[in-house]
Amino acid sequence: MGTTHGKIDSAPVSAVEAFIARWQGRDGGQERANYAMFLRELCDALGLQPPDPAGDPETNDYVFERVVKEPGRDGTVASRRIDLYKRGSFVLEAKQSRQQKGGDKEVQGQTDLFLTETASRGRRGADRA
Repeated sequence: MGTTHGKIDSAPVSAVEAFIARWQGRDGGQERANYAMFLRELCDALGLQPPDPAGDPETNDYVFERVVKEPGRDGTVASRRIDLYKRGSFVLEAKQSRQQKGGDKEVQGQTDLFLTETASRGRRGADRA
């Protein structure tokens, strides 16, 4: 993601920072209650087109809760839902994390994504290996 003149890809840095401040460090909540709002606000912060309102299940190209059919081994077909779908681009399934900071399942470096200090560039040293 490149930066140019105070923007990150076309989104003002302040909008991205406001989004991070709003969502960073939130505990609790429910996946179903928050994921659509989170993703819609992420689109806004990044200056991206938000998902379309749902319509005909066969032509929902960029929507929340896209219906898909899952064939079962016994010949039955179950209707399932994809949290966010964009034809030809991605499928997104939101999950509520229950991992505790500092716990044994914490992904090391994950919180580094939101640090405000930037590492010095162009420096060579043993730590760069």
